Amino acid sequence: MEFDLAEELSKLPNKPGVYLMHDNKDAIIYIGKALSLRHRVRQYFQASHHEGIKKDRMVQQIARFEYIVTDSELEALVLECNLIKEHRPKYNTMLTDDKTYPYIKVTLGEMFPRVLFSRQLKKDKSVYFGPYTSAGAVKDTIGLIHKLYQIRTCNRNLPKDIGAQRACLNYHIHQCQAPCQGYITKEEYKKQIDGVLDFLNGRYQPVLRMLQEKMEEASDHLDFEKAIEYRDLLNSVKQIAQKQKITHADGEDRDILALACDERDAVVQIFFIRDGKMIGRDHFYLRIVNEDSPAQILSAFIKQFYAGTPYIPRELMLQTDIEDREIIEEWLAKKKGQRVYLRVPKRGTKEKLVELAEKNAMIVLTQDREKIRREEGRTIGAVKELADLLSLPRENVQRLEAYDISNTNGFESVGSMVVYEKGKPSRSDYRKFKLRTVAGPDDYASMHEVLTRRFEHGLRELEECKTRDRDEEYGSFTRFPDLILMDGGRGQVNIALQVLKELDLHIPVCGMVKDDNHRTRGLYYNNVELPIDTHSEAFRLITRIQDEAHRFAIEYHRSLRSKEQVRSVLDDIPGIGPARRKTLMRTFQSIDAIRAATVEELAAAESMNERAAQAVYDFFHPEA
Repeated sequence: MEFDLAEELSKLPNKPGVYLMHDNKDAIIYIGKALSLRHRVRQYFQASHHEGIKKDRMVQQIARFEYIVTDSELEALVLECNLIKEHRPKYNTMLTDDKTYPYIKVTLGEMFPRVLFSRQLKKDKSVYFGPYTSAGAVKDTIGLIHKLYQIRTCNRNLPKDIGAQRACLNYHIHQCQAPCQGYITKEEYKKQIDGVLDFLNGRYQPVLRMLQEKMEEASDHLDFEKAIEYRDLLNSVKQIAQKQKITHADGEDRDILALACDERDAVVQIFFIRDGKMIGRDHFYLRIVNEDSPAQILSAFIKQFYAGTPYIPRELMLQTDIEDREIIEEWLAKKKGQRVYLRVPKRGTKEKLVELAEKNAMIVLTQDREKIRREEGRTIGAVKELADLLSLPRENVQRLEAYDISNTNGFESVGSMVVYEKGKPSRSDYRKFKLRTVAGPDDYASMHEVLTRRFEHGLRELEECKTRDRDEEYGSFTRFPDLILMDGGRGQVNIALQVLKELDLHIPVCGMVKDDNHRTRGLYYNNVELPIDTHSEAFRLITRIQDEAHRFAIEYHRSLRSKEQVRSVLDDIPGIGPARRKTLMRTFQSIDAIRAATVEELAAAESMNERAAQAVYDFFHPEA
């Protein structure tokens, strides 16, 4: 039904909620929240109301809107955060980084606790330390703890499984005291865990004294190997202790946030203060798409960042006050389970920290601006160049898919699908295929199978979405590419076009034509080979995609071979085991020769008999 703007505006309720703006392709281009949907949404369409140049341009693209009513402004805020993260609308100020920070988890709920790496903060009986900004540092710290305190690393169910299996290697290299064998009591193990908790809480002096004494004792006994081991552990603990900088004596947890921005880019710098110590810092880039003030940008960042991070400190120290401060405080308090304060310090140490964070944000923005633009040229700019070369609308070319086949003569072929979104690899969308219907090295038939399975899978899932009346996509297969890149010329392109025709799909297909040295020399598109500038960003992007598709296929093939899962097709024949398979390959040298052999020739091979020979012959000649 046609959307009647005036009528729908008149129906808007005077209640809190979230509104979603759609363009003429039904894509969501903006999401916002409102205390009153009637007042806020109507403002966009009032001639006297000015939202800024870019947001006014957004209003011109609105084909329809929808809204979700909530019971409170707090509920609207939560819903807005979730929907923005899900749909990433074009005209919202967007956080471009999506980071999760690591924690050190001590599983105190177990009789014999473990020390684990975790990226989730759960409400369980475990104790969490962090978050930390470096996953590598967390892993190094956990490794050091295992050496110092000999804590178990296995996931055995203790005490139920005590004595059920032999002690692992860690026991034999003196990095575990084998509670799985009952070699240490629960009370003795608890003392070790208490030491771990003291260590993670920053009390390093007992450990340093103990290691110093053991090093000196080993040296006095001329056990220099042991002394070197203790020396290395001592240096590791000192290094971790030095990384903890005291920033305030009150021991509070707080984040220091400051923003630096220009007309197109923004960077937010965060200092993480935990237990009165600075444990690290990080910066985040934001995409600015309208004339928001620094306070509005900072507000958008806080909502997006703290919607996704599992730990919320007691205080957020800001460089400027933000809109909706009270409602955001209420939202954060609800997530944390206790009061959270957003404050703008005016003097003293806290103000100096905010100023320091602002200076760091400005340094990052200034120094990285050129790097960001170069990266955009390598990614989005390269995709635009490619679209121009193929005479395709720039805005219609976002998702690229490339395919490759890898096989070893006589062994199962595998296919790879790599995906690039806006010029960057989308590795979560990569897919692998084990060929089911193709015997031997037939790249065209293999590619036909891979493409058919890929798009049939996508069509099937889209149909399930419709029948179940669900709007969300099931996965990568439901998102079809804007352009298919084939690793070859006319032949490979024709295979792709044939598959698309069979499935009644209309997607541009481009072939990457190689020269005699196996280097890309041009693009085959619409029955014409187009030359390409080898110094252009588009050429470099194509090369990266080719290399990535090839690497992914080879890596998959190699991993299967290493697991002995890529087998000869002979393994699928009943009665042909490893010994007969080796005999046949040694006698005939290739699968093609085995396929061409008669029953008598097959039976004459060592360890073969007439029944096995007939089974092999029937496998390769099912029509006989």
